[in-house]
Amino acid sequence: MTAALTVGGTPVPVGQLAALVVAAVLVGFAKTAIGGVASISVAVFAAVLPARESTGVLLPLLMVGDVLAVASYRAHADWRVLVRLFPSVGLGIVAGTAFVARVDDDVMRRTIGAVLIVLVAVHLWTRRPSAPAAAPAAAVPEGSGRARLRRHALAAVFGLLAGFTTMVANAGGSVMSLYLLTTGLTMLGFLGTGAMFFFLVNAAKVPFSVGLGLITWSSLRVDALLAPAVLLGGWLGRRTIHRIDEALFERLVLVFTVVSALNLMR
Repeated sequence: MTAALTVGGTPVPVGQLAALVVAAVLVGFAKTAIGGVASISVAVFAAVLPARESTGVLLPLLMVGDVLAVASYRAHADWRVLVRLFPSVGLGIVAGTAFVARVDDDVMRRTIGAVLIVLVAVHLWTRRPSAPAAAPAAAVPEGSGRARLRRHALAAVFGLLAGFTTMVANAGGSVMSLYLLTTGLTMLGFLGTGAMFFFLVNAAKVPFSVGLGLITWSSLRVDALLAPAVLLGGWLGRRTIHRIDEALFERLVLVFTVVSALNLMR
């Protein structure tokens, strides 16, 4: 049986729509609990729908989750971290827009997956017990010129990657998760800063996505059906987050990042 819904001219069968509902629940859960889970949703949407069109369907759902996350954690946002990121994020979004306009679906998925795997490897390398740079950047004294240079360099690199990956495949959450883990933020600081970041960045992406033909009336029709599932996931995340300790939280972020990256590289 085929659903009446179509995305980019492609019908969405009922069975695949059910998979999208589950992925939408994970979007809400990611926004209020474990951010890396959202990358699994990226992979599901890209598997069910054409990769380009999947980004246009997913973006408004992420924005619904952003509103939930900001409402829950905005008081914990660290604006110093955000201000360091935004200039390079803007460049990344522009680069991602040019990339989307020129490549096919397979190249989009595999590029993002490869980037995420490399970032996880770098993070694990810098956190190894023998690494002198294992301490979070935020823990280094502010007055140190070398520390300031390192903080700004990390922000520039991760901001560029976050802007690029969020524009190409809505996969910036994993990049931001890895960056925020290096800043020494508490779990609530991690959630609040990430929530405010994506609330602003996803809103900025809308004109680009409309211009590329990724957000259409048919994609918004699918979003209208899936939005309640995002709200359910957000509620589940709020019920769960206070039961997770910070060490487990970091491990789960890394695990979900690797799983989602491998799915994107299939």
